[in-house]
Amino acid sequence: MVSKKHLTQKIAFGLFRLLSLSVVVILFAILGFIIFKGIGVINWDFLTTAPKDGMTAGGIWPAIVGTFWLMVGSALFAFPVGVMSGIYMNEYAPKGWIVRFIRVMTNNLSGIPSIVFGLFGMALFVNYLGFGDSILAGSLTLGLLALPLVIRTTEEALKAIPDSMREGSRALGATKLQTIWHVILPMGMPNIITGLILALGRVSGETAPILFTCAAYFLPQLPGSIFDQCMALPYHLYVISTSGTDLDAQLPIAYGTALVLIVIILFVNLLANALRKYFEKKIKTN
Repeated sequence: MVSKKHLTQKIAFGLFRLLSLSVVVILFAILGFIIFKGIGVINWDFLTTAPKDGMTAGGIWPAIVGTFWLMVGSALFAFPVGVMSGIYMNEYAPKGWIVRFIRVMTNNLSGIPSIVFGLFGMALFVNYLGFGDSILAGSLTLGLLALPLVIRTTEEALKAIPDSMREGSRALGATKLQTIWHVILPMGMPNIITGLILALGRVSGETAPILFTCAAYFLPQLPGSIFDQCMALPYHLYVISTSGTDLDAQLPIAYGTALVLIVIILFVNLLANALRKYFEKKIKTN
């Protein structure tokens, strides 16, 4: 006879499995729906040409390029600032209430709605600093959005490294800076890179921050510099789904755009895993 304790355990495990399975089913249902609706418009012309005929035809190439430049620009800002901040917080900052307060504020930044970042980016980068609606303003705004995740990831990666590695390096005569540069950072790099790329995957799908700082409704030509506006996949998906001359004709293009955006985000996540495994293997080899 099954005891009451074992029966309760089986019911709990069964419930956990059911909930886990439901999450997977929902995920595949969403992906399947987007693929079913969007795969019909995916072809070479769709990926390599500009929109035309009031965005009821043509492709999304300018939006793909704009999204790429925004991701690169935000990475160039978020990576050095976030990593250096994480290093300072974990390796240099004195332990006390100030550091705890900064950590709490950094974590709270992750919970601020992205539209607030967009308004801040417009006020600071577009208006006050005079960058105007541009790739530079959009990249810096997205970089601010990614910054808390990069800082937190860097801190956690450095905390996971045993203190014995630091002590051994210092015992061999290395300075603190040399220890961080030659020992700590290489060991923490797999997780740091993973965090950065996952942060970029998140910001690549954001619409609100670029709505106020750089996104153009229709811009068939590619941007010539970082001070130009650009199209971007999230904003393009928004505008062709909610406005235009022929929403019925634009809807398949919207699903195709959503599918391309999902593929890009999945690729970014796979790249993060591949880079993490590469750096882990390199560390073990050395």
